[in-house]
Amino acid sequence: MAPTATAPDAHNPKTFDVILGKVPDDFKSLHEIPEEYAWTNLNEHPSLDSDSVPIIDLNDPNASQLISHACRTWGMFQLINHGVPNNVVEDMESVAQSLFSLPAEQKLKVARGPGGISGYGFHLISAFSDKKLWSECFTILGSPLEHYAKLWPQGYTKICSITEEYDKELGRLSSRLMWIMLASLGISKEDVKWSGPKGDNHEAHVLQLNSYPACPDPDRAMGLVPHTDSTLVTIVHQSKICGLQVFQEGTGWFTVPPVPGAMVVNVGDLMHILSNGSYVSVLHRVLVNQTQQRLSVVYTYGPPENVPISPIPKLLSASHPALYPPVTNWSEYIDTKTKLKGKALASLRLYEPLTN
Repeated sequence: MAPTATAPDAHNPKTFDVILGKVPDDFKSLHEIPEEYAWTNLNEHPSLDSDSVPIIDLNDPNASQLISHACRTWGMFQLINHGVPNNVVEDMESVAQSLFSLPAEQKLKVARGPGGISGYGFHLISAFSDKKLWSECFTILGSPLEHYAKLWPQGYTKICSITEEYDKELGRLSSRLMWIMLASLGISKEDVKWSGPKGDNHEAHVLQLNSYPACPDPDRAMGLVPHTDSTLVTIVHQSKICGLQVFQEGTGWFTVPPVPGAMVVNVGDLMHILSNGSYVSVLHRVLVNQTQQRLSVVYTYGPPENVPISPIPKLLSASHPALYPPVTNWSEYIDTKTKLKGKALASLRLYEPLTN
């Protein structure tokens, strides 16, 4: 699952210089795991098959309270009846399947260039680890038209339309969820200055298609390294194959099984900061499968470019001081997180939250 590492600035080379110029191997040609893909201690904490991650119906009269509780306890939930048409979701998954089924040399035509975010390559959070990830991704920041024309010279306009429709639907859903989360804390649109007087300023977002190919030795490979999302809200459509896991301290890793028609929603680091720690930015990872490819489509939603992020003043008091200093903007936070191998929240924290 992830941006999930994302940034609104497409021309910030220092953030992603550690992964520029690197592209995944042709996984179909690998019959054993090369050393650079071999991970250890994957089973340091137990993996549990569970239906504990909340499933919330957005049409439920109590949806707001259920979402708030899930954000406080899990930092993740599965959302049904979310309003995104099934055909829009299915068409977008088909685009991902088509893209990752292309020959390696075709995908390399749209490999990420120096200073770029858009294009084909490793997941952007590859920068958090020294080992390679058993996955490949295609990141879309802005219009995909130029890249799609290189991938599908004969049919790119239809595929662009599918992507734009998905992008529009997920933007609408992300905004709605953000305001549900904040309203549950007593925060109005007037309290969030960067959102504009009506709360409809255009926030930044990145769309990412992920593929986790079948792996000859899945117990030694990692699809996506444990991480939190550098966003306000992340929404994930996952294919029918399991792989996504969420971590609960003191218990271990819980599998988040695919639920027909559901979207997985994650609280991101920036929402954790805005809520002054009330909402959990949860650690999660993706494991790989020995026989089947797993796909996901990830929509990462953040504040407008160059907007400072800090705990909302309305949530602060003498007994509840700000847990984090202001973050200059989303790009700076990503840069800090990359340098610290994903440990930005812990390094920025000023105080431990008070417990009852």
